[in-house]
Amino acid sequence: MGDDFDYPNRGVRPRGPVLSALSATFPGIRAVQEQVEPYAAWWRAHNRVAARGAEPLWVALGDSMTLGIGAGAPDRGWVGQLSRRFEERGWHHRLVNLAVNGARVEDLLERQLPALADLTADGPAALVTVVAGSNDVVLRRHRRLLVQRFAELLDRLPDGAVVSNLPNPHREARDVDRMLRERAAAGRVVLVDMRREGPRSWWGRLASDRFHPNDAGMATVVERSVDRARLLGR
Repeated sequence: MGDDFDYPNRGVRPRGPVLSALSATFPGIRAVQEQVEPYAAWWRAHNRVAARGAEPLWVALGDSMTLGIGAGAPDRGWVGQLSRRFEERGWHHRLVNLAVNGARVEDLLERQLPALADLTADGPAALVTVVAGSNDVVLRRHRRLLVQRFAELLDRLPDGAVVSNLPNPHREARDVDRMLRERAAAGRVVLVDMRREGPRSWWGRLASDRFHPNDAGMATVVERSVDRARLLGR
């Protein structure tokens, strides 16, 4: 991918009325929501430069968690923290972050996977990570298609992609977990096990909206999940 890569890390749906009302009422929620546009713009600019590089490529797919919403800066989310860890341990790379705030699995299928295909037209990425599905389990109408869409997502990912499961009690999240474990056992994906290896408590690790992780919460995700997925053995 050359100089023409320009991927907008912005959602295609307007903010819903419930979230708009909550943002108007609670300053903590409003403060985190105000990160969305500048963080998307930051990654868009970063990605333009990274896409032109020659180092091994890491492509991150996902939603607000991967965009870094809740952290103090776009590059202080789990992706930015892990990228620095890789550099410190000698794995020099370029990172393209395709995450979009509010993304559901269908958005990965429709927007992020085609962008991944464009980025890897001349050769595979060294690393592909996926954190998605949390926005699908919120409403029943989205949960109905979650397992089907997640299966399609896994079918279209390159072998060896690193994929997180969903630490959520809904049946659909448990079905996705079983599917991921089967794919991991077959060597198709590397499972980041947030259900079993995620933090037991998020006390002190949440942003002011009490939903997204803050810098410390993002660091916990890196330490407890990504380290245990043996990513840092690269």
